[in-house]
Amino acid sequence: MLRTGFFVIFLLLSSVLCLEDTVEEFQEQLSFKSLRDGRVASTFSFKTLLKDATPRDPQTLALDNDDSQHYTLFPLTLGQILRQYAITELHLTLNAGKWNYDSWGYPDEPGVGVGAELWAWMADGSSLSIDERWQGVRNALAGLFCASLGSLDEQRTTSPRLSFPPEGSLPDWGLPHELRHASHASEHVCTENLTPFLKLLPCKSLSGLAALLNPHRLFDADWHGMSLHVLWRPVGIEMRLNFQLVSDPLRISTNKKQDWSFASLFDRVVEKACPVAKSSRVIVDLPTYGVYRVHPEPSEILNGKAYYDLTNSNQVWDIGTMWPVDFEYPLSKPTEALLPFSVRRSLFGSTQDRGQLSIVVTNNQNETLQMLYLETMPWIVQFYLHTIRVHSDDIPSDNLVSNITYVLPVPHARPATFESVLTLPGHSTLTFTMDVAKTFLRYTEHPPDAQRGWDLPPAFLHPSYSHRTDLPTTLVASIHHPYLLI
Repeated sequence: MLRTGFFVIFLLLSSVLCLEDTVEEFQEQLSFKSLRDGRVASTFSFKTLLKDATPRDPQTLALDNDDSQHYTLFPLTLGQILRQYAITELHLTLNAGKWNYDSWGYPDEPGVGVGAELWAWMADGSSLSIDERWQGVRNALAGLFCASLGSLDEQRTTSPRLSFPPEGSLPDWGLPHELRHASHASEHVCTENLTPFLKLLPCKSLSGLAALLNPHRLFDADWHGMSLHVLWRPVGIEMRLNFQLVSDPLRISTNKKQDWSFASLFDRVVEKACPVAKSSRVIVDLPTYGVYRVHPEPSEILNGKAYYDLTNSNQVWDIGTMWPVDFEYPLSKPTEALLPFSVRRSLFGSTQDRGQLSIVVTNNQNETLQMLYLETMPWIVQFYLHTIRVHSDDIPSDNLVSNITYVLPVPHARPATFESVLTLPGHSTLTFTMDVAKTFLRYTEHPPDAQRGWDLPPAFLHPSYSHRTDLPTTLVASIHHPYLLI
């Protein structure tokens, strides 16, 4: 009996020690950034790499003889969904709150639109159509994350041409790949979504950086959101699980200090590292203003960032930053812009049948900016393209909008898709307006609490510079109806 016990312990230790020699790799990272309004932005990132793996060829779905899936670190439940529907690339975000670009800058994870957003790249050529596989993966992810993703049906699904390029590579099967995208602004992230999120991690919330994911503090933040990204690279299939939040240390502290630490932000500390993590580190963006102290001493300081290595560490970690003086809110709006451009989006009109959609984009740079602009509206909102008006610094400039693509909505079946390219001269403000019509709805088609109105999906803005690569590539602007303010 004693000999058998030693043999079992030896096997367990051997499986842990030999993980580095397997085809799977797990890394975790936590980054902090002090914002100029006193808040702190935190981003958890957990990456699992399945080396030398490729997505399933959709032509093999008809054979129904897929190889058995055996994973050590990669979540089996997610792997089975990807194989079942032959998904090449998948992205899912669940967010609650409104990201303040003017005060917080650009987020680490660009998908910060309110509600749920799901998009996937799939190859054609299967016995099942892409729309059938899209329906299946929506329902499967709804069960996996306890979210209402099944409501992302054909009435919310679009296929934009340019707005969502693949982040990874697409296998060369000689088959065309197609995009399916859907969003639902009324779906938010909560505790029932966080629990299955943690189950996809190899160490769950028992050790490592995931131990800091305390739901009582996460969902008390000013903004929070989680995301899942699965893509294929030449080295293998990569899965990233991310959780972002913006906390307000001034609100939860007893004084006017913007001090923060693991204990103050999450009411937890890291007591032990995740034993299967190849790397585990914490990155703190050092503030460029005031006098402060970072504790404990970082392992390395490079390019204005402090790095902490928690890999295979057994000590208790409570990393934080302290300021000796009280924080003072700025009395006026800072003159220095955090982003190369700023956006404001509104829906005007007090009647129940007409309105006007307005986009105001300010270019804060000297260079001319070309921006891909996408709107995906449910069929209850219809665009009048002949009413498009474009002004640059209050001067009519209709030539600044080009490459317009418009897919008409089909009542009860398909949303509207509007795609165009906006050109912004340096240090200018472009105003884009377009009249819209609000469809008359049957009484059975109104959502609960009809007086509140409808939540409309966010817009998508993708700036492109001909000679600059250091600028953000994606901006998702959050909007609501009936007020639709950014």
